[in-house]
Amino acid sequence: MCGIVGAIAQRNITPVLIEGLKRLEYRGYDSCGIALRVDGELQRARSTARVAELEKQIAETQQAGLLGIAHTRWATHGAPTSANAHPHFSRGRIALVHNGIIENHDELRAELRSLGYEFESQTDTEVIAHLIDHLYAGDLCATVKQAVKRLAGAYAIAVICRDEPDRIVGARAGSPLIVGVGTGENFLASDALALAGTTDSIIYLEEGDVADLHLERYSISDADGNAAKREVRTVQAYTAAAELGPYRHYMQKEIFEQPRAIADTLEGIEGIVPELFGDNAGNIFRQVDSILILACGTSYYAGLTAKYWIEAIAGLPVSVEIASEYRYRYSVPNPKTLVITISQSGETADTLAALRHAREQGMMHTLTICNVATSAMVRECALAYITRAGIEVGVASTKAFTTQLAALFLLTLTLAKIKNRLTAEDESALLRRLRHLPAAISAVLALEPQIIAWAESFARRENALFLGRGLHYPIALEGALKLKEISYIHAEAYPAGELKHGPLALVTEEMPVVTIAPNDDLIDKLKSNMQEVRARGGELYVFADADSRITPSAGVHVIRLPEHYGLLSPILHVVPLQLLAYHTALVRGTDVDKPRNLAKSVTVE
Repeated sequence: MCGIVGAIAQRNITPVLIEGLKRLEYRGYDSCGIALRVDGELQRARSTARVAELEKQIAETQQAGLLGIAHTRWATHGAPTSANAHPHFSRGRIALVHNGIIENHDELRAELRSLGYEFESQTDTEVIAHLIDHLYAGDLCATVKQAVKRLAGAYAIAVICRDEPDRIVGARAGSPLIVGVGTGENFLASDALALAGTTDSIIYLEEGDVADLHLERYSISDADGNAAKREVRTVQAYTAAAELGPYRHYMQKEIFEQPRAIADTLEGIEGIVPELFGDNAGNIFRQVDSILILACGTSYYAGLTAKYWIEAIAGLPVSVEIASEYRYRYSVPNPKTLVITISQSGETADTLAALRHAREQGMMHTLTICNVATSAMVRECALAYITRAGIEVGVASTKAFTTQLAALFLLTLTLAKIKNRLTAEDESALLRRLRHLPAAISAVLALEPQIIAWAESFARRENALFLGRGLHYPIALEGALKLKEISYIHAEAYPAGELKHGPLALVTEEMPVVTIAPNDDLIDKLKSNMQEVRARGGELYVFADADSRITPSAGVHVIRLPEHYGLLSPILHVVPLQLLAYHTALVRGTDVDKPRNLAKSVTVE
């Protein structure tokens, strides 16, 4: 989502700020801006175009400075306009950038207006800038500490002051912020990737921290205002993985990286042992009698798939909750529940809030499946499994999803073994199947030319249905999500047996119906559902296993996957759905990697 970069140095930091914004573009944004202290005054440039356009503006005005902040904004309060873009100024003295949402901004706005402050934007962020200016008495850090006590909601902020040329101050609560430590220079950012190539010495600020940065030194205070020591970590934020290479889009690149990503995620696993998830995992797993999975979006669908696996193989009851809903309803806590969070970034605001709510209810057995080892989710959970998908730039998740599924299947086998429900023979056989996944996915990727042909037809439609049964219903949900995310075609997914309970009313010859048809125990039931579609004139697009005995005919298009993969079939069947969405979007000419209104990492509620 929104991105922050800040710097204080003895060199022109404009290139550092611009490069940092470019590295954060993958998170999604609709405006960007930069503020610099130049010749004793604050100057800024803002744009509702891409960072490249902002860079041109700055080059034309030859803006340069030793102190500055920059931002990419994903609109929440106020439309994506230049006036609403960050940084926000207050009376030419304070410049501020902000990630998050200030929930009491209306109350503060009214108070500040009564004090004579005029607002140029519709944002909640401008309120913070004016509040800091109002409270300012010559010490920026002390003022920020005072101001954040009045804020309700989530924030990560970076602030500079015209009157203090040797200082930049950051603060965080509910939204990530890091300090980058250099030699004779220091930095702030919302993501270590923003500082790749600038410094690899990173401090992850904790909840409520305030950081005070100068050229040669820095200090950190905790939420109570006490001096705090935070570990300086060496973080190699590799950027090679974020280079596009020979592909047209990052999404295409990431789809084709899935064999490697899954191989990396499973690397070094010789057997099923609880220590894969942490040193104390065996003890925790032996105590639990149920599972609660908390996630959003694509990660939620990974959780739904895991429910089928865990209940069938490990015999534990599983609840899967949309994280943004979980903490706002009454639920029945069970201290013997294993709470599992799933998040690509590990910073998803709703999932973090749901995790904290679960802990407040006394559910302390926590585990996260996450792609970022240094994220808040990993730090806050007792156990973790780090997927190795690498950097995922495309907003529509692909390799992060399939590596989550691989990790969740490993967890399923581990729980089953702990509960004495996994024989040595089954363990060996299923591990072989897992290790074969990269090769199996490569064979599915070879179907791309056939899927491209389907995309030409799909691109002319405005609605689609996706059907799956059992394990593959969540995969149908994921396929529909991918299509609507990047092609803007309205798509919905249903368990195939639900057709006659309402959705069948939508089926006409103009309605493409994508069907996931693995050769499993439900294949005959699924064929009956397909006949219901054909009887109403619906056009079927079927992803079938080679041995499922579904043949092409009028109104029935079939692409055969090379092999049936049993319990792991969902990981294979989602890949052609990703390709279908990608190539349909390509034909329609949408912005595949940065679809409208969406962000990569959702760090606000």
